[in-house]
Amino acid sequence: MNKEFLTALMGEICPTGHEQNARDVWRREAATITDEVRGDFHGNSIAVLNPGRDLRIMLAGHIDEIGLQIHQIDKDGFLWFRGLGGWDMQVFPGQRVRILAKNGTILGVVGRPAIHLQEEEDRKKVATFDSLWIDIGAKDKEDAEKLVHVGDCAVLDYGGPEDLLHGLMVSRGFDDRIGAFIVLEAMRRVKALSGLTSSLFAVATVQEEIGTLGAITSCYGIDPQVGIAVDVGFATDTPGLEKAQKRCNKIEMGKGPLIATGPNINPKLFDLITSVAAENNIPFQVVAWEKQTGTDARSIQINGAGVATGLISVPNRYMHSPGEIVHQGDVEDVIELFARVVLAIDNAEQFVL
Repeated sequence: MNKEFLTALMGEICPTGHEQNARDVWRREAATITDEVRGDFHGNSIAVLNPGRDLRIMLAGHIDEIGLQIHQIDKDGFLWFRGLGGWDMQVFPGQRVRILAKNGTILGVVGRPAIHLQEEEDRKKVATFDSLWIDIGAKDKEDAEKLVHVGDCAVLDYGGPEDLLHGLMVSRGFDDRIGAFIVLEAMRRVKALSGLTSSLFAVATVQEEIGTLGAITSCYGIDPQVGIAVDVGFATDTPGLEKAQKRCNKIEMGKGPLIATGPNINPKLFDLITSVAAENNIPFQVVAWEKQTGTDARSIQINGAGVATGLISVPNRYMHSPGEIVHQGDVEDVIELFARVVLAIDNAEQFVL
């Protein structure tokens, strides 16, 4: 695994709609691998290997992470905010944040009255955005506005990745910067294996966390016949998830990629992905979606006249928290599976239903 690239990519602040820092890291790395690297008006990053072929295959991993956006600065210099993407409100009180301001990053703390000063009933309530603020230590509004402005974005102040035991890694933003990492590393692996006959597009999509928006625009620009998204999926091997196992299957860390099936997925492409995994001794776990998935795959599938769409995911613990966990072996298996599947695709007609 290219830990140097992964560490550089995961170390950037990248809230949805403000992906420029991680985007720049991704594009610099892509330039060392591919034939062409470009952006678009939306901010998607597109790397191309073997351009100009009739068959176009798109691999998409979104580079944005959930974040915060400042909506008001009050007279006392406290910053009031809302979420960019879905949050568990219980993680906020007392957390440090990094604000992506015009002239650099600013440290702040999410404030809430100390538990000693709360009424008994308030102690039982989950915090809301109306009861939380960010404190940067400003004296008043004028003092705060020297550094930050309405519309500035932030993330919780956790870096990564760092190693845990037995191949596990923890970081803020594995959802889904690990996917943006994977699509580029898969392209690197395809190049090493050789034999690519199609045009391969690796895309670090933007604004997935607010509606898979970057997948819509990038897919429209590429117009692929085949598109495979990579995201993180729910691991259900921690305490208290017995009901989730019935709904999502029992998904374990270190047991291989999650291969999605359901209406969002082309069944012939699903069959190809699972057969390629078996032929190459890549362990995998199947996840069934009874409707559109909450990933870039939902937008890729309905581009133009339709795209043969697949979804391969990395098992992830504690999604949408500042301490997301993935397994290094699963990441490496997803990279290998992507590369082998790309090389196994002969033509688009094999996926016509």
